[in-house]
Amino acid sequence: MAVTEPAPVALPAAHEGILRRQSLRESAARTYARSLPIVPVRARGLTIEGADGRRYLDCLSGAGTLALGHNHPVVLEAIRKVIDSGAPLHVLDLATPVKDAFTTELFATLPPQFADDARVQFCGPAGTDAVEAALKLVRTATGRSGLLAFTGAYHGMTAGALDASGGATDVRVTRLPFPQNYRCPFGIGGERGAELGARWTENLLDDSKGGVSTPAGMILEPVQGEGGVIPAPDAWMRRMREITAARSIPLIADEVQTGVGRTGAFWAVEHSGVVPDVMVLSKAIGGSLPLAVIVYRSELDAWQPGAHAGTFRGNQLAMAAGAATLAFVRENRLADRAATLGARMLGRLQGLAAAHPCIGDVRGRGLMIGVELVDPDAAAPDALVPPTAPALAAAVQQECLNRGLIVELGGRHSGVVRLLPPLTLTDEQAVAVLDRFADALADAERSMRHRTDNGQLH
Repeated sequence: MAVTEPAPVALPAAHEGILRRQSLRESAARTYARSLPIVPVRARGLTIEGADGRRYLDCLSGAGTLALGHNHPVVLEAIRKVIDSGAPLHVLDLATPVKDAFTTELFATLPPQFADDARVQFCGPAGTDAVEAALKLVRTATGRSGLLAFTGAYHGMTAGALDASGGATDVRVTRLPFPQNYRCPFGIGGERGAELGARWTENLLDDSKGGVSTPAGMILEPVQGEGGVIPAPDAWMRRMREITAARSIPLIADEVQTGVGRTGAFWAVEHSGVVPDVMVLSKAIGGSLPLAVIVYRSELDAWQPGAHAGTFRGNQLAMAAGAATLAFVRENRLADRAATLGARMLGRLQGLAAAHPCIGDVRGRGLMIGVELVDPDAAAPDALVPPTAPALAAAVQQECLNRGLIVELGGRHSGVVRLLPPLTLTDEQAVAVLDRFADALADAERSMRHRTDNGQLH
């Protein structure tokens, strides 16, 4: 089916009224609604239709939640089957056939050496709840309280998860450098920069005067999402596993956004061959519905009954939708598809960068892609790379929306345009997404240059 560009239309009064009431009623903390003033009324696959009659290609995918896109038939069928069966929808943590099917399918997707000796804890419905559970688990199991986390990290919005995220100042959390090529903290990048970061970590832990006692755990993202789509090098991941294993420090892999085929492997840790002690899972595992779990080595299962609970940890519809999604991704090898199509999209974006100096870096893994925008004219003479350009990124996001393309921003200063299309993305749709992005970038670049030339932007 051809993907056509939507024609601009006047906003109907109902559309405007809904947006106005949202602005009046909802808190100042709302986020996506500010940069994406649309009112979705129907959706299928990659496409969302708004109340204004316009259609949008959705490359946000519920922040990575919609592995199969909107309202995939296998997900809808799984939900209807549970509803039509008369099964209870709310069961706390009781055993049910639906839950058993989900757990069986989940364990079938995990690395065998991990799944063979693992336990699962169903948490509250959001990824941040699972992060809290993981932190509580390793602190209970080790009897220690400290935590190792990384600059640029994002693990959620509850107190403990925020403490582990970049920008927090909790004294129990030791912040370590996360490797990246473009803005390497050591000014080197590549394998050498990653190795220096690993040595920093190792020396800090072994220095009796370093001020860091043996922590309860280390938490990391195999690809930093909100941090700007920064993949961790495979060799560095293996070094973190070696460092933590040698010191009996549980390694927690936050796969909330990277899991279920997103990066070109079913779980992103599989790229490096690392087997963590704990995996934090949410977003796509619920098949578009709220679900979050942690899976961990049985050796860490030191909890007493009731040590971690939650009223809504038995969401039967989410488990059914999740099992259907996991099975569909596995059976149809969508992780392999994400790897192939993602590499093709990265290649085209890198070609685009050659013609646009404002593209500082193109990076990603699978269908988790980031384009960092910079201001090459503002670079200091001794700067290794130009400063990021958040105003340009915001303008590109708006121009994308004008063309019916939904993208998200991330990175340290929201200067990275992020693409998270569903794993069911077709070749034709991928071309349409990149065409619209290229046009949006060119128009935003011209507009920003015009404003600068006229003294309106400094």
